[in-house]
Amino acid sequence: MAFRLKGVVTKAYGGFYYVSVGGETLQCTLRGVLKHRKVDVRVGDLVTVMRSSGGAVVEEVFPRKNVLVRPPVANVDRVIMVFAVKDPDPSLMLLDRFLIQSWHEAVKPVICFNKRDLLPDGEIDFIEAYALAGYTVLQTCTVNGLGIQGLRELLLEGITVFAGPSGVGKSSLLNAVQPGLSLKTGEIGQKIKRGKHTTRHVELILLESGGLVADTPGFSSLHLPEIKKEDLCFHYPEMERFIGNCRFTGCLHRVEPNCAVKEAVSVGKIDSGRYGRYLEILNELLERERG
Repeated sequence: MAFRLKGVVTKAYGGFYYVSVGGETLQCTLRGVLKHRKVDVRVGDLVTVMRSSGGAVVEEVFPRKNVLVRPPVANVDRVIMVFAVKDPDPSLMLLDRFLIQSWHEAVKPVICFNKRDLLPDGEIDFIEAYALAGYTVLQTCTVNGLGIQGLRELLLEGITVFAGPSGVGKSSLLNAVQPGLSLKTGEIGQKIKRGKHTTRHVELILLESGGLVADTPGFSSLHLPEIKKEDLCFHYPEMERFIGNCRFTGCLHRVEPNCAVKEAVSVGKIDSGRYGRYLEILNELLERERG
C-alpha cells in the first residue's frame, strides 16, 4: 500500500532527498518525470512524497515563497546574520551586502553580533548603528549565555538560516540554543585568523521547539543582486524617511546638491560608516552598468 505524504526537504545529498514528515525523516529519490524536467529541488522545499514498501519518492514540488541563492535554501522566514565582534573582526561591508541580499529576496534579516564578551562596552558604536537603522540586532555570547534565550525564541517557528563567515560561532550558537545538538565547531587559526569550515553542506535541523534551522557553510563573499543604481538607497531603511526630501528625483545621494540623505549623515541621523559603504556599493553598481 502506498501513502502520499507532505513534508519539507531537510537535506539533499548524494542524489537523495531527505524529507521531514511528521517528525520522521524519509530518504527519497526524485520521480523520473521531475528529473526529466530538471526540476530544481532545494533544502526548504515543501514537497509531496509517495511512500510504499519499495521506498519513498518525491512526486511534487510546491511553489516557493522565496529562495536564497547562497546559501541555497527555499521558503526562508528569516536569516540570522552572525558576525563575531572580534576573532575574527567583523566585515561590516560583508554584513551590508548580506542585508541588501536579504531585502532583495524579501527575507527578514536579524543581525547577531556574537562573542560579545570580547568587546569592551565602549566599542559598540558599530552595533548601535544597525539598531539605529531599524534592524533587529542581537548580542550573544555562548560563554556566559548572553542573548541565547532571545535567540531561542526567534527560532520557534518556520525556517531560519544562519549565515555568516567561518569562525564566527554559528554552530556554537546552535549548540547553545539546543544543548546536545553536538554540531561540529572550529577553532580560529592563530596565524591566519580565519575559521575552519566545519559545515560542508546545507541541512535543515529540526529543533525540539519545532522550528527548522539551516547551519550553512561559511563563506566570505557575496555577489550583489541585479539592482538599479537609483534603487540601492531603498535597501537602506535609515535612508527611506529622508529620500523624499531630496531636491532631485532619482537622487543617488552622492554628489547632488540639496540632498536630504547627505544632510542626515552630516548631523548624525544616518551612520557615516554605513553611508560610506553605501557609496562603495553604489560605485560598484555604476561600474557594472558601464560594463
